[in-house]
Amino acid sequence: MNVPMSWLKQYVDIDVDVNTYIDAMTMSGSKVEAVEELGKEITKVVAGKIIETEKHPDADKLRVMKVDIGAEAPIQIVTAATNVNTGDVVPVSLDGATLAGGLKIKTGKLRGVESQGMFCSVEELGFEASDFDDAPEDGVYIFHTPIELGSDVKPYFGLGESIVEYEITSNRPDCFSILGIAREAAATFKKPFNFPEIKVEEVDGNAADMAKVTIENEQLCPRYAARVIKNVKVGPSPKWLKDRLMSAGLRPVNNIVDITNYMLLEFGQPMHAFDYDKLAGHHVIVRNAKDGETMTTLFGDEVTLDSSMLVIADEAKPVAIAGVMGGEDTKVTEDTTTILFECANFNGYNVRQTSKKLGISSDSSKKYVKGLDPNNITLAIERAVQLINMTGAGEVVSGIIDVYPVKREKLTIPYDLTWINNYLGTQVTEEEMKEYFERLEFEVDTTNKTVTIPTFRPDVTMMADLAEEVARLYGYDKIEVTLERGTPTVGHKNFEQEITDQIRSTMSRYGVNGALTYSFESPKVFDKLCIPADSNLRNVLTITNPLGEDFSIMRTTTLNGILNSLSINYNRRNETAMLYEVGKVFEKIEGEELPNEIKKVTVGMYGKEVDFYTLKGLIEALVEDLHIQKVSVERNTELPFMHPGRTANLMIAGKVCGYFGEIHPQVAKNYSVDAKLYVAELDLALILANVEKARSYVPLPKYPATTRDIAMLVKDDVLVGDIEKVITQRGGKLLESCELFDVYQGKQIEEGHKSVAYKLVFRASDRTLTDDEIQKSMKKILNGLETVIGAKLREQ
Repeated sequence: MNVPMSWLKQYVDIDVDVNTYIDAMTMSGSKVEAVEELGKEITKVVAGKIIETEKHPDADKLRVMKVDIGAEAPIQIVTAATNVNTGDVVPVSLDGATLAGGLKIKTGKLRGVESQGMFCSVEELGFEASDFDDAPEDGVYIFHTPIELGSDVKPYFGLGESIVEYEITSNRPDCFSILGIAREAAATFKKPFNFPEIKVEEVDGNAADMAKVTIENEQLCPRYAARVIKNVKVGPSPKWLKDRLMSAGLRPVNNIVDITNYMLLEFGQPMHAFDYDKLAGHHVIVRNAKDGETMTTLFGDEVTLDSSMLVIADEAKPVAIAGVMGGEDTKVTEDTTTILFECANFNGYNVRQTSKKLGISSDSSKKYVKGLDPNNITLAIERAVQLINMTGAGEVVSGIIDVYPVKREKLTIPYDLTWINNYLGTQVTEEEMKEYFERLEFEVDTTNKTVTIPTFRPDVTMMADLAEEVARLYGYDKIEVTLERGTPTVGHKNFEQEITDQIRSTMSRYGVNGALTYSFESPKVFDKLCIPADSNLRNVLTITNPLGEDFSIMRTTTLNGILNSLSINYNRRNETAMLYEVGKVFEKIEGEELPNEIKKVTVGMYGKEVDFYTLKGLIEALVEDLHIQKVSVERNTELPFMHPGRTANLMIAGKVCGYFGEIHPQVAKNYSVDAKLYVAELDLALILANVEKARSYVPLPKYPATTRDIAMLVKDDVLVGDIEKVITQRGGKLLESCELFDVYQGKQIEEGHKSVAYKLVFRASDRTLTDDEIQKSMKKILNGLETVIGAKLREQ
């Protein structure tokens, strides 16, 4: 927010230098970013009157002029300007002067005749000819109003003004205006705030009889006011108005546009002027646009609207995009004779969304998104029509159309002197605190200990906010530094974090490196993974505002991320890569806005020494480190992205915890990997649920173990896991362990069969086992193997 100091001083009497001012404003919460002096580079340019003219003796296109600059003697200037003559008062740059662009002027000779300066055009003072109605297109500027000879011309052109730039936080929409900053300055310096006196001269008539306003969406437009101006004379603004706008960085256009821009700066309230005669039915309707409805903006661009956008329409068509930009069809032109002045309040969120969708950002939309005060509207529109009177731009018809269905009321909140002082570490008296609040235009009820907040301060909603107001007016620099008080606490990790750390430790111990992949993915990954079109994995949550198609959905599997990482390693010629990730997948819930977030432990690897059993061994080590019981493995041939004969499910307590195995060769090819890839994706929640938290001590066995070896013939398709399951079930309590130590296929083995050998360990905790007890267990085991899986015992 840029605020010219001369404009600010109209509303509050600031009697300190600029440096003192900006320090105090920053300390009271209105942070000053920079201070700029307009036209600082322009020096030694004064008003001078041409008193004598003669031709240059040696140049037909030059003239020698005597100029009165208010000094004892006139100076002599040689010029080629053709538009100045004796009697004209013009800007004169003296010897040693500097002009716009760093141009320096020195006394010198032109064709042998001394010239002690130069006449200036507006361009040489940093302006354009279009900025001044009386400036020639190409020539020296001539003053048409009285100005003291020899005086500095900078004030005449609005130069020399100090412009203070503020960094305003988004919770202070009131400070995005000259009046808002003036309020803050008045509170900071304990000065009266002089709100502009508003008096409007009206002519006969009734605005309500000439136009009608209807609000169809009261939530998006809580208030809409309008006034009618007739006998409009569209033309240049007076100099004082132009100077004000230019000092704040805006170019003058015409009196009507300049008034709306003036209000945008002074009140922070956007306004718009419609050509009254171009409004169908003279009826303003605030409604949602229809899907596919179009409108041409003031810039001449045709935009397509949708039903989420709020528009200002007449009885035939949209004429403006609410809070964003007006339309071409009803804009004010030089032929306009009657205008309808609009001053409204629109929902900031809707204005922002509309502006973003259409790609249109305007000064008005930037104000509305901050959240403006609807109670400011009446004052703003009255001030605007007062400016109509002051500039002679037209006649104000009596009466105002004001539709205000959703009123914003003042908020009353309690205050507690003791609590605020304890909170801040201050000792402010109640009288001082009351004075602080009243300087901010808060209404204080000391009897009931309440403060009523004006509606232009939506940021103050609780006692902590009141404490902040007290602190900034009391002075942050006056609050003594104190040590933090409170009971010290000791942080610790929860169970999930501890187990996750343990998983990372296990992975690291076995040489597996951590990876971090994106949760946002492309829909194309499902084709890359050969996932069928009807798979539930394709039921994804789509991101509303993605960075691009490659990051447009939330992932339903972590597989793509780990495979991409393996692919990068492989194609950079790393012989072996072993990676893991603890990350989330996002399961879409129909009818719900947010997904179900499921944590997965994902492992991926390849290399010369890596195979299916490397991955299986890693998973077994992990469940053993976590003391998870009831673990088994089952074949899985259903996953389209996995090798059908080399994939298994990890079962924990009878539930599927996830899968592991070799990636399908086609999928590996899709990821540009010409090697066998092995992956695992496990459910962290099921792992956590089965971690054995309480562990009991088991003494070393007192009695010896007895071992038996058995070798059997089974068909090729019989799984080792199924054999072990039978042995475990039939072995009973006496069987301590069974260990596979040999799998053989060869000439002595029947075709289609394999030889499998196990070492069985038997032990009892309370006695030494006899041969009869061991034989009974072995008989049960052998009978089970024969009947369940068709095994035949081999002779040793």
